[in-house]
Amino acid sequence: MTDTARVPLAQVRDLLVPGEPLPFRVLDAQGRLLLAAGQRIVSNDQLQALLERGASVETDQARAVRRAREAAGSGGPVPSHRRATWFDTWERQLWALDKQLRSLGRDPEQYLELERFVDAQLQLVDKHPDAALFLAIRQDDRRFALYALTHALHTATVAVGCARVLGWPAPRQRSLALAALTMNASIVELQSQMAEQTDAPSKRQIDAIRAHPHRSAELLRASGVTDPEWLAAVEDHHERAGGSGYPRGLATVGEMAHVLRAADVFAAKVSPRLLREPLLPQLAARQLFQDEAGGPVAAALIKAVGVYPPGEFVKLRNGETAVVVHRATAGHAPRVVVLLTPAGKPAPDAPQRDTADPTWAIAGVATQRAGLPRVLAEQVFGLLEP
Repeated sequence: MTDTARVPLAQVRDLLVPGEPLPFRVLDAQGRLLLAAGQRIVSNDQLQALLERGASVETDQARAVRRAREAAGSGGPVPSHRRATWFDTWERQLWALDKQLRSLGRDPEQYLELERFVDAQLQLVDKHPDAALFLAIRQDDRRFALYALTHALHTATVAVGCARVLGWPAPRQRSLALAALTMNASIVELQSQMAEQTDAPSKRQIDAIRAHPHRSAELLRASGVTDPEWLAAVEDHHERAGGSGYPRGLATVGEMAHVLRAADVFAAKVSPRLLREPLLPQLAARQLFQDEAGGPVAAALIKAVGVYPPGEFVKLRNGETAVVVHRATAGHAPRVVVLLTPAGKPAPDAPQRDTADPTWAIAGVATQRAGLPRVLAEQVFGLLEP
């Protein structure tokens, strides 16, 4: 959060062009980061969503950009001719989800828009599944104001991967994805607040958390949703077999709610908060496996994301430090991009390695994260086609 003077984004629209890197960071009405300098506004719809959120720019940054443009003889940016990438489409989906969740419960036919949205999202993940998992594991942009949205997308990615390992048919996978995207619809803003909260949750927040499965399902019903598995998964995604979950303390939990809970927990554990670093994926997977007593859901989820999932930092046998970019096609030998040489220096040209080659085999997870570079997906995957 920032307390510096800010100007509404609407007042600097002339400095913006969708598709071009931002010359300044964009904050929400509470001063929380929405977009970092260098990120892109990928569509006019996203720009409109930012304006509706009360987005702003730090005044000194806006003035500096305007002065620089005027000194260069141009009051505004040059229109972009950059081709859209898969990552641009992902960002567009993020903001489309924001619009969907914020308007939930107002239109009895909104379920049709949600279904169109999930079909587009599933196609997007299927196009580059390892890139989608990388985004879930390596969340280096720290946009806590958007936590509810990113968590929903990442949970859907993990949940559907788990369902496929379990052999679910496509219609059930779709219902599961819809449940993952809408399970927290009633606490979107609360989730974002708590992601960067420095004190313990208040009683009011705890009450809202305990009530959100039912309230989210009610919003879905008001939006025309009648799919019983989708609704049940949302209502029961915090229930646990044996009765220790909430809000109803059910002794028996449906399979879809069970898978959704596992994906939700895993995605939350590997996500950063302001005062908590993310768990290593291996530790998050181990905790889930123990919590599930080695059951089939935990085993399927671990198989879906991989022993070394995309986005994980690893040490190679030759001393290099790398980040996983593609899961292993067989066994536990993924493809990686080298970040640091054995001497700890940035690796020239960031070469790819196939860790099935004994020379570049994985020695283990890079548990010492101090000094490791910030890695964004576009750096290691390049300009993926949408």
